[in-house]
Amino acid sequence: MLTSLRETILPARMLAERFVVTYPELRENIHAMKSALRTLRVVQWAMLVSIVLYAFLGEVVGSRARAVDPSFSYIFSTAAVAVVGAIFVVRRTLVLRSAESLAAHPDDPITLRHWRSGYFATYGLCEALALFGFALRLLGFNFQQSLLFYAGGFVLLFFFGPKEPVAS
Repeated sequence: MLTSLRETILPARMLAERFVVTYPELRENIHAMKSALRTLRVVQWAMLVSIVLYAFLGEVVGSRARAVDPSFSYIFSTAAVAVVGAIFVVRRTLVLRSAESLAAHPDDPITLRHWRSGYFATYGLCEALALFGFALRLLGFNFQQSLLFYAGGFVLLFFFGPKEPVAS
């Protein structure tokens, strides 16, 4: 009886020791996820504010009406469509795939980096869209022509906020 009790308690104790060893690692990974979410939200809000500043600076600096080549409008519009397409590709390939993997394995630091870098790339592309509007304004286009780029960058950046990965 004593040996069977020993055989039962010893594996349970080893399992408990293993859990105590891995528990701090799990806590660190949960902290890394929360830290990444906080960082992404700060970056998102900073970029949203910067888009508003671009619109304001565009009005202050580029308020003079000038004769401009209308082909610039076509060039920037085509580039904006390409950027919006790239935003959706980056979200599908980096953010959404990494989020699915993180929901299943939240302790994977490489997947967390992919997820975070996907958000950074998305935010950079949204900011580029707003910068197209700023560049058009500096070239001499009116505010209404630049407003579409500002609004597009702002709306995409706002709606693609970071969400904690959850299992579906």
